[in-house]
Amino acid sequence: MTKYLLAAVLFILIGYGFIEAWPLLDGPTLVIDSPTDNAPFPGGIVVLRGKAARAAEFTLNGAPVLHDQDGSFSSTLTFPRGGSILTFVATDRFGRTVTATRSIFVP
Repeated sequence: MTKYLLAAVLFILIGYGFIEAWPLLDGPTLVIDSPTDNAPFPGGIVVLRGKAARAAEFTLNGAPVLHDQDGSFSSTLTFPRGGSILTFVATDRFGRTVTATRSIFVP
């Protein structure tokens, strides 16, 4: 009886540890809420909004982007006329990266 109880407790502890460690094993995530892909911006003013979870470094076209502790970010940028490609890259502390690309157009 004691063996089964010990095995059950050990199984529960290992399962809990795996559940808690999963975000570290999974790597960074990146969600871009704004802008949507191929969106027009007649005034040239673009609001960037989204979340880069578990990211030690977060960049837009190679320039660092400030984000909150939970990974949320929001910024307003102005773009010249024509098309632009925005490349978002989130990198975690282990060097794993995730990339999202958006194309915008300013008429």
